[in-house]
Amino acid sequence: MKAVVINEHGSVDKLEYTDFAKPEISSSEVLVKVNACGINHLDIWVREGIPGITIPLPHIPGCEIAGEIAGIGNTVKDLNIGQHVLIAPGINCGRCEYCLSSNDSLCSEFKIMGFQVDGGYAEYVKSPAENIIAISDRLSFEEWAAVPLVFLTAWNMLKIRGDLAAGETVLIHAAGSGIGSAAIQIAKLSGAEVITTVGSDEKLEKAKELGADHVINYSKEDFVNKVNEFTDSKGVDVVFEHIGPETWEKSLLCLKRGGRIVTCGATSGSTVSFDLRFLFAKQLSISGCYMGSRKDLLEVLTLMELGRLKPVVDSVFPLKNAAAAQTKMLDRKQFGKIVLVP
Repeated sequence: MKAVVINEHGSVDKLEYTDFAKPEISSSEVLVKVNACGINHLDIWVREGIPGITIPLPHIPGCEIAGEIAGIGNTVKDLNIGQHVLIAPGINCGRCEYCLSSNDSLCSEFKIMGFQVDGGYAEYVKSPAENIIAISDRLSFEEWAAVPLVFLTAWNMLKIRGDLAAGETVLIHAAGSGIGSAAIQIAKLSGAEVITTVGSDEKLEKAKELGADHVINYSKEDFVNKVNEFTDSKGVDVVFEHIGPETWEKSLLCLKRGGRIVTCGATSGSTVSFDLRFLFAKQLSISGCYMGSRKDLLEVLTLMELGRLKPVVDSVFPLKNAAAAQTKMLDRKQFGKIVLVP
């Protein structure tokens, strides 16, 4: 099969489009013909190499996968060849206290497709049968591939970790990112007032079309000043943070007393600093989010089927052009998801 493979960590030129062995499935696994795979910042971190984490090489990235079943292990029930499916990106043991309480991502054996195991930058991928979720024809494969990781993470950040309630105000960074465009929709569905940031004027209207009440072009305006303006200097209840040191300290300044900040990413770096006295004096709460549970993903997919949430696809690239697709993401030129197709 054709695949995009990393043989060593480094820049985008380390993404090699080449022939690779088709996966062999065990009795409890399913082989999926990949029809679309969403691109994430995680793919970039995997390609560059993550300090302290060993990724077996050669490696195939790609964690958001939609396609059709091409092979079924002999102990797998209730699935059929040709069935349209997506793959839940989180793999867990299914036995520990966290898995049994629907806190899958806290499992000590938790892995992510395309991170610790080979993913969807390929014509075929294998998956544990329990990660296979049937999908309808309501959306295209490209649209389904724009859903799993970003919508699940945004849901967990806002609904579970952030406990966002109707009538509250939330600041969501980077409306044009995959996770930002998902978060705006989830926040509006929750009845919140949404303030969001974008990096260019071209993205202002697109953010409003998704439901944002206020949009700040952070390249022209200080987002702390604008948040104060929009909230009568009270600040927001929740900050949806996934940027890192580029925005962290200012994000804290945007919180009202007793506010919450939830973070899932570090696209601008992994180390931040802040004054602990500010944290406890304003009684702020900081929560981390590492994707979410399969139960939450099923809830998101139900809302997709009902049309209450919608994937946002910016552009579609052929698999062989994965380097160009990742470069577009690095340059922050997309609004929504970039998707690869074989």
